[in-house]
Amino acid sequence: MLKLFTIRDNGVHEVSSSVSQETLQEASWIDAQAPDAAERELLNALLPEDLPESSAVEEIESSARFFTDANGVHVHSLFLSNGDGRPRTVTVAFILQTQRLITLRQSDCADFGLFRTRAEKGQVEVAGPAQLLVALLEQKVGNLADVIEDTHRKLDHISHQVLEQGGDLQAAIGGLARVENLNGKVRLCLMDTERAISFLQRHAKPWPEMQQTCQEIMRDVETLMSHTTFLFEKINYLMDYTQGFINIHQNQIIKIFSIVSVVLLPPTLIASIYGMNFNYIPELKWLLGYPWAIGLMIVSAVAPYLYFKRKGWL
Repeated sequence: MLKLFTIRDNGVHEVSSSVSQETLQEASWIDAQAPDAAERELLNALLPEDLPESSAVEEIESSARFFTDANGVHVHSLFLSNGDGRPRTVTVAFILQTQRLITLRQSDCADFGLFRTRAEKGQVEVAGPAQLLVALLEQKVGNLADVIEDTHRKLDHISHQVLEQGGDLQAAIGGLARVENLNGKVRLCLMDTERAISFLQRHAKPWPEMQQTCQEIMRDVETLMSHTTFLFEKINYLMDYTQGFINIHQNQIIKIFSIVSVVLLPPTLIASIYGMNFNYIPELKWLLGYPWAIGLMIVSAVAPYLYFKRKGWL
């Protein structure tokens, strides 16, 4: 699927006409989401070299993700996606040329939808494709900041549940694991953005108007990175506390079983003695032998219990 946009009056406007070679030539931004063979052929006509394949877009090495060639400046950046209910990263390939910006991705990304909505409302001001690229990265950082705030609220809820209410600890561990995974994905996207902005500052010198915005984004990224570190520390603290609380509960259960075993050990010994099959046992023919054995077992069970109670072990 191809979406075409033009930049005029410092705004981004979607082209409503059908996709053709002529409209592609006039577009300032071409957003390609999982393009088919025919769409890739149209895009290849605009480039000296063919579009990168999906495997090339997903490469993690810096030399493969950030480079310049005959097509223009290439930036392959990670965006956070939560479309299926689980956080994951989506790689978006940016190809920056003098007259246009081409974005290539294999799946939907919330940042692009939010950016288009803001553009329709006139909340995006860009003068050219370079500023458009930086504006998309700025939208990404803003969305990551919102995710971090939401993560902080989730941690506060889990913290209240664990530290004050003593709720379901297993559910709390599951929630902490999900928050940790989300925070890790956010940190990965922030680190990738930091690398992308640093690359643009070094290699996008023909577009000096983007330098100041890049510096502002870098400051935001550094602040958010510090906050993700704080969240990791809080997650680890809550995880250790929860696991320690579970261990205390388990130790209490084991303690109860241990005390019960010790309390029942003397009666078991007495019952074993009087259960031996010897012909000559003094109490064997005794009329009070049975009550005597039962009494001994009761006393031998109550005595350890009272002793443990006095020591404060129960």
